Amino acid sequence: MVILATLQKEIGSNPLMDANCSFDVNGDDKTFSVKIARCNWTEDMMFGNLVYVPDTEFGGIIGNVLTSTTLDYIELQGYTWRGRMEHKIISPPDGSDYKVVSGELNAVMKELIEPEFGGLYVVSGENTGVSVKNFQFDRYCTLLSGINKMLQSKGYRLDIQHKRERGVPGYVLVQAVPVVDYSDQIELSKDSGLNYTMEDKRDGVNHLIVTGKGEMQDRNVFHLYVWPDGSIKKTQYYKGLDEITEVYENTSTETDELESQANKRLQKVCSKKTFGMDVERLGINVAIGDIVGGRDYLTGMYASKPVENIVYSVTAGVESKEYQLEGENDDENN
Repeated sequence: MVILATLQKEIGSNPLMDANCSFDVNGDDKTFSVKIARCNWTEDMMFGNLVYVPDTEFGGIIGNVLTSTTLDYIELQGYTWRGRMEHKIISPPDGSDYKVVSGELNAVMKELIEPEFGGLYVVSGENTGVSVKNFQFDRYCTLLSGINKMLQSKGYRLDIQHKRERGVPGYVLVQAVPVVDYSDQIELSKDSGLNYTMEDKRDGVNHLIVTGKGEMQDRNVFHLYVWPDGSIKKTQYYKGLDEITEVYENTSTETDELESQANKRLQKVCSKKTFGMDVERLGINVAIGDIVGGRDYLTGMYASKPVENIVYSVTAGVESKEYQLEGENDDENN
């Protein structure tokens, strides 16, 4: 049930019962959309109010209202809870190059998150028993990416749930929980009645010649190489028959940004495993950051991937979830 609330109270009679809703929890934009018939609109469906599914992370704050007399609905939009975290920045303290933290995972998150959200986000006080020591955040990283990177270094993931309290909106509970590797617990194969796709590409580009601005001998040229562990370096590993080369020409990007763009190009065309499956049919409560896997016994191919995003939708009263594995969005966008 999708609920509408102000910061102080829930709006009664469930005005969103007939709305079509979509929560793109951790996608590129990390936004939600609620489309409601114009005849069902109320003055409570305005900026700053909350939309959420209790005890899940499907929710957010209304930040945009789209209306048109040519449409038969009004659309409420806003950032998901993760989207709000993506628009906060971890800055180095004055006089320091980096923000560095030490301590138990939830305690560190409490110091970083709670001051940013005026009491709406509450970090669990539970002691995970796991700590970081002198963890260094990237300079000016987002709060979301910084915390995810810190938790991943310890095999943990970010868990977010909206909690209600006796008819009031409650709060957004944030906590660190261990990543669950379902690929170790459940052997997923065609025998499980699940369909999935798997590709193991081993003839991808491993040497990228990057050409930037300039003319002839004065042109900015450098080389990037893929190594067996998937890392990209400026020293060569694959040679002779194993070397596969491509030229990447980019004369429109400034020199200091060219290497970053070239890295993205090489990551797109290099050797890789791709894997996709209908996670919803697993019948298990898989969360963002957990790992699923599958095996094709005919070819012997095996792959596992973490869940990167969940899109929760309600259309004509019917709920559905679309699970996206790590890298699936990149392939679609490219």
